[in-house]
Amino acid sequence: MFYLTLFFQYISQYLKTRFQYRADLFVEFFSDLLSQAVNFIFILVVFGHTSLLHGWNRDEIIFIYGFFLVPYAVFSSFFNIWDFNDRYIVKGELDRILTRPIHSLFQIILERMELESLLGAVTGLAVMFYSGSRLGLEIKWYDPLLFVVFVGGGALVYGGVFVLIACISFWADARTSIMPMMYNISNYGRYPVDIYNRMIRFVLTWILPFAFVGVYPAAYFLGKKDWFGYAFLTPVIGIVFFVVSVMVWNEGVKRYRGAGN
Repeated sequence: MFYLTLFFQYISQYLKTRFQYRADLFVEFFSDLLSQAVNFIFILVVFGHTSLLHGWNRDEIIFIYGFFLVPYAVFSSFFNIWDFNDRYIVKGELDRILTRPIHSLFQIILERMELESLLGAVTGLAVMFYSGSRLGLEIKWYDPLLFVVFVGGGALVYGGVFVLIACISFWADARTSIMPMMYNISNYGRYPVDIYNRMIRFVLTWILPFAFVGVYPAAYFLGKKDWFGYAFLTPVIGIVFFVVSVMVWNEGVKRYRGAGN
């Protein structure tokens, strides 16, 4: 209850701060929408030259992209740790975090949250409804519950992978380009993995399981029965990767010796 109360207090303070600069907030909303529109147009351009992509039609690819946007929006709102090495290790801000009687990762997640990124979830839902209506998909009574579970699992997959990448800084505190590279790799999860070769499919499923953010859970709603097993593994993979990342984080914090001079 203490952590839950603190969570809502952080959100309250964040909203007060953001609404002080409404124009800046509007610009961020617009830039996010523009970025999503560019990706959407890319899909349309691809299918302007072909009717199928390894057995997937245009509306199915659009549905996967729409689903991908929802867990990605949740991740982007709470896991903005792309500059963890530079800000918290190199510049020593982790020293400030560790003086408080609250888990360090919890603090960093909350003080770096960007709730405006949740707009991407609204866009994702709109894209899913658009493509779903064209595909004639039927919604069963338990589908909304499974959707929430799959979205939570996908967000935890993203969170777990990027927390693990951030943990490298505890052992090698020099600036590195791994985090931006990983953001680029994660984009492969928004497309069907069977369009890639076997090695890439293995990596996107078991090593860097970004396929569980988009294509695998989306395949359930598309009725791809051959992939149902992967779809229901989504929350399991998410929990496993996130728990492992927290364990590695805790070990990394034990090794941290503070900022040098």
